[in-house]
Amino acid sequence: MRRLYSTFAGGWPGLGLILMRFSLGAVLASGAICIHLNNLAVPMTIFYGLGAIAAILLIVGLYTPIVGTIVAIAEGCRAVTVPPDRLVCFLLAAFSAALAMLGPGFWSIDARLFGWKRIEPSPRKR
Repeated sequence: MRRLYSTFAGGWPGLGLILMRFSLGAVLASGAICIHLNNLAVPMTIFYGLGAIAAILLIVGLYTPIVGTIVAIAEGCRAVTVPPDRLVCFLLAAFSAALAMLGPGFWSIDARLFGWKRIEPSPRKR
């Protein structure tokens, strides 16, 4: 699993990654609000529902490279098939692909689960 993550950046780069995760998650979660406001067809309801699940995973930073890749592919396919929202879909695809390549950052569940850990050996007893 560690091969999926480049680094867990802290400091200012980590804040930039958390800002990317929150903004992408907020836009994906707003699609779930569309389900309640509009009567959508079943395939679009499933698509927006999966987007809401992906938004939650991205916001908390769990399985970020996998979820980012899936969102990038889904939004890229949606950009080709849904003409009115092409620019928004391309932007979401680019954001999620960049997030998948950069990783979740220091402030994420991924960093806690899969980050580098320092192991201190116990002193030898003689």
